[in-house]
Amino acid sequence: MANINLLPWRERLRDERKREFFTALIGVVIISAGVLFLVDRYFNGEINVQISRNDFIRLETVILDEQVTEINQLRQQKEDIRSRMNVITDLQGSRPVIVRIFDELVNTLPDGVYYESLVRVEDTISIEGIAESYLRITELLRRLDDSEWFQESDLDDISAVDAGDNSLSAAFTFTLSLSLQLSSQQEEV
Repeated sequence: MANINLLPWRERLRDERKREFFTALIGVVIISAGVLFLVDRYFNGEINVQISRNDFIRLETVILDEQVTEINQLRQQKEDIRSRMNVITDLQGSRPVIVRIFDELVNTLPDGVYYESLVRVEDTISIEGIAESYLRITELLRRLDDSEWFQESDLDDISAVDAGDNSLSAAFTFTLSLSLQLSSQQEEV
């Protein structure tokens, strides 16, 4: 028994263990590479899904922005139409007022007084005219003050005018302003 050599058996066992180790190592590397590949594919898939979601949200945001712009334009058109309707309603509501104002101006005008110009700015009327006497102007002011349509009549200027050929009659030019009292009158119309 002294002549038995156990070295080749140990050598073979060592070679077999090396092969098993390398086989296990290659298997672990292949499995690890497969797992890494699958994890990479999974995360790339999730990234692609998220990118497609983001693209969808961007597209929907653009569509919603266009709709919001259109809604704002429609609101502006609606406000424009409302303002036009209000103007038309105001004009139609005040249409008979101007006729009543002229009627009241005629009713308050005494004999011997003539209007040369009437200018209306909002609720104020400026009148320029000629009267045969100062008493006629006074009568005009009294009538304007008694009117339901006018208030605060104010004589701004009065001056005598040369009557020309007829020196017996004197004429006076006058300028007066008065305010309209429209709020209660429009309700009655």
